[in-house]
Amino acid sequence: MPDKSDLARYAVNFRNEIDGAALYRAMADDEAQAETAELYRRLARVEEGHAEFWRQRIERAGGKPPPARPGWRTRFLIRASHWFSARSILPMVAREELRNQDVYDSQNEASGTGMRGQERSHARLLAVLASGKRHSWNGSEYSRLEGRHGAGSANNLRAMVLGANDGLVSTFCLVMGVAGTAATSSTLLTTAVAGTLAGACSMAMGEWISVQSARELQEKQIAAEADELAQVPYEEQEELALIYQAKGFSAVEARQMSEKVIADKDSALDTLVREELGINPDDLGGSAMGAAVSSFLVFLIGALVPALPMFLVNPQDVIGASIISSAVGLFALGAAIAIFTGRNAIFSGGRQLLIGMSAAAVTFGIGYLFGVAVNG
Repeated sequence: MPDKSDLARYAVNFRNEIDGAALYRAMADDEAQAETAELYRRLARVEEGHAEFWRQRIERAGGKPPPARPGWRTRFLIRASHWFSARSILPMVAREELRNQDVYDSQNEASGTGMRGQERSHARLLAVLASGKRHSWNGSEYSRLEGRHGAGSANNLRAMVLGANDGLVSTFCLVMGVAGTAATSSTLLTTAVAGTLAGACSMAMGEWISVQSARELQEKQIAAEADELAQVPYEEQEELALIYQAKGFSAVEARQMSEKVIADKDSALDTLVREELGINPDDLGGSAMGAAVSSFLVFLIGALVPALPMFLVNPQDVIGASIISSAVGLFALGAAIAIFTGRNAIFSGGRQLLIGMSAAAVTFGIGYLFGVAVNG
């Protein structure tokens, strides 16, 4: 039996759906393109269906539904749409839909209703409209744009450079911080080894958790999509038709394409996952173990720049060796980063050198103060 907290949640859902329906109706009235206006009206009808669902839930639980009128923020957006155009508020509406696309994922009442998939597809549809790109959208492209690990070889190379920079700077600063305490050369060498291994392991573990969590989330979304396809195939077909219309296809073409997709049970789920969820089911963010190993090695390579020279010189020269090697490494990494930023390589290298050395000076100073305080 629903309790007061459930009733409050139903009421919030009801008001949100009323807001969405009213806003889409207004945007349809203010939209110059007939096909886009019809898309907004269809979105409004879906939102009205959701609102009716929550109204019935409230009444069955013995509650009284809130007034079916939009809130002040929605009224303001409606007024802005009337004054300027539906297009003027579309980016804001699209971002709002994207933030709230998983609002029903944790609400058991929405299971088997198709509402979860509809909210996600609405977010994708509005993103297409807001981008202004027609006949150029696909789920795998969206996944690459939004995903952390699938943005292509250029981003992978950039991640390697930044990962190496993390290893260099963190290890160099750690060594300099301990050096500030007037520690012995053997202590500095031990610190360099411990910092290198600890940082590399931490990076690897963090990357594994990040990728694995992303994979598990996507697998959960795919399973939910499969369940919705089995329970409400007609609603999934309607949502797919909306997406195709947003891409620029006519209503007839969109309907024919969506019917063809849903009719092919072998490829229907794959297509829905790509188009509605923006997920590439063949990838799912890559291998968690591969990402962990890569992060470990990249961090290790960067950390060896300040650490390794310390083992190749006399004990009294370990600090100087680390500083010189780190300075060269910082400048080289800064120049490499210029490949991605388009800035002058010398400027970028010099800036990286200044920042890295400043960070090391700060940690050295803190270490010195700590050493004085401890040793008297």
